[in-house]
Amino acid sequence: MIHMFLAGMAAVLFLVLTLPILFVLWMIGKRDPDKRDYIAFKMVRWIFKVIIVVSGIRLTVIGEENIPRDQGVVYIANHRSIFDIVITFSRFFAPTCIVAKKELERIPIFKTWLLYNKALLLDRNDLRQGMETIKKATELAKNGTSVLIFPEGHRSKSEDECEMLEFHEGSFRISTRSGCPVIPVALHNTREIWEAHFPWIKATRVTVEYLPPIYPDTLSREEQKRLGATCREKIGETLKKYK
Repeated sequence: MIHMFLAGMAAVLFLVLTLPILFVLWMIGKRDPDKRDYIAFKMVRWIFKVIIVVSGIRLTVIGEENIPRDQGVVYIANHRSIFDIVITFSRFFAPTCIVAKKELERIPIFKTWLLYNKALLLDRNDLRQGMETIKKATELAKNGTSVLIFPEGHRSKSEDECEMLEFHEGSFRISTRSGCPVIPVALHNTREIWEAHFPWIKATRVTVEYLPPIYPDTLSREEQKRLGATCREKIGETLKKYK
């Protein structure tokens, strides 16, 4: 219960106390959008790290050396918890575009922080808008901004975390069209933080493993078409190690 209280308090205080800062960032953005976005990135990464600590989450991170530092990448992760975004974002070393569900825009202040962090909000019921979102993410990747996407589309609720939902192959067009490498990310045990004990947050050990990059230009046309299935298999094999 204490972890739930502390995490909720940290999030609320951040959103309330940083309201004046949002105005300052808006002013900065009129002259220098990149500077505004970088400051916003550092601040959101900081509060996410705070939330991880007060939630009692103990992170083990493996394979960060697999992430290229000289270009944008496309992070592809399995999805079982709302904390997946908190955990992955806290490890980013540069501003990264998150492709997230449109429902998050219902939280006005949080929405502004998301947009300042280059987030793209996806309407899963609007195919045309979804294609436009993929197109925007592709342009960001071409220009060196990394992208995080959860290709299952929804959080998996299976008791067995190795039983992931199907990965939508359309998500991988960001990589094949931009030429950026894919970094499969295996998130282990994140559902145990909150969803498995709703409404309470439980102190949990979580493992984040970054797998070796997959370069789309080294794949055949057929391999590119099933890149989603390939990443799903690789993440699944990794999760089995922890099971």
